[in-house]
Amino acid sequence: MDKIRVLIADDHVLVREGLRKLLELNENIEIVTEVGDGQGAINIARKEKPDVILMDVNMPGTDGIVATRVIKKELPSIHVIALTIYEDEEVVEMVRAGVSAYVLKDVAGSELIDTINRVMQGEVVIHPRVANRLVRELARNDKKKNDIRLTKREKDVLTLLVKGHTNKEMAEAMFISEKTVKNHLTNIFRKLGVKDRTQAAVYCLKNNIVSDEA
Repeated sequence: MDKIRVLIADDHVLVREGLRKLLELNENIEIVTEVGDGQGAINIARKEKPDVILMDVNMPGTDGIVATRVIKKELPSIHVIALTIYEDEEVVEMVRAGVSAYVLKDVAGSELIDTINRVMQGEVVIHPRVANRLVRELARNDKKKNDIRLTKREKDVLTLLVKGHTNKEMAEAMFISEKTVKNHLTNIFRKLGVKDRTQAAVYCLKNNIVSDEA
């Protein structure tokens, strides 16, 4: 049987060394290499195409969430296992990004190896404490989205905003005045609980309120 090729991505050297020593004890696992940031994980994934990536969630620069999104979009066959110290608030974003498993760093070595084997068989593995957090966050997000009531005009404005249009361009596209566009934006920011255009765009894309596709 072919060995499972694993890439380790974590910004802490001691963690990387510990994971490497642990996994090297298993004859069915081969360590491709180890990197200290998300961009490094992306680069190695593109070049080496490992079977599994152990991905730290919080890393400087390109974090685990962004790295996972890029890797799963370009190389969907790679299984990403999210590693974290806590039940992070980012759990929902990592799951949406496409991780196959979400485990805490205090997990036993045998359990981590079992998780690697399970994701290779197509299973999704979520640590029980993280699963509880995930359920709570999803319920909270759903409630928040359900509480938002946008008019058709406001959704039209948001769609153009996400695509990067200026107020003037929105006004011309919708045949309304720039003042009316500003009024719509004021109402949108209030309803979404954001402060500016960037926050509004990010919120909409994360919560699938509008799409950035043409």
